[in-house]
Amino acid sequence: MIGRFLALVLACLLTACASTATVKTDFDPNARLGNDRTYSWISGDDGGALVPQSVIAGIDSRLQARGWKRVPEGGDIRVSAHVTRVQGQTFNNFYSGIGHDLNWLGIGSNWPGYVTMSTDDYEKGTLLVDMFDAQTKRAVWRGSASGVLPDDPSRVEASVRAALDKLFAGFPPGGTGARSG
Repeated sequence: MIGRFLALVLACLLTACASTATVKTDFDPNARLGNDRTYSWISGDDGGALVPQSVIAGIDSRLQARGWKRVPEGGDIRVSAHVTRVQGQTFNNFYSGIGHDLNWLGIGSNWPGYVTMSTDDYEKGTLLVDMFDAQTKRAVWRGSASGVLPDDPSRVEASVRAALDKLFAGFPPGGTGARSG
């Protein structure tokens, strides 16, 4: 019984670690996203030079699974996707030696102490998907998933797939999906 419980806890922890993307969606409640069944990409067939083909294929497959049809141009909805990348650094300090530890007693200043500093580079990514009504040119749906670039480059594709699954889980809004954010 305890083994089953531990296996369940481990599975829950692994699931929580695997889903790191923070997803938000917003939509125009007056838009008829359920009725508009054709779409085209704003930037042409490739969705834009800076958007990986896997992202475009992932969006296409999720929309087509919901009955939408991609047309070369002139779709009811125009789709745009962007991937933003921000690089940053984390600074790590490690204090060693007795001098630092005993400063609060007033005797540590004469003893040697060492500070070692290191930096870790990281890259954060956000995936943005926008949909516009072709006739009115107004935004009707937006989804964003932040944190889609994990530290391990071999996990990027899986992270993007998981983020797209979350983004389109309640799409089109108004049916089974509800507004989140």
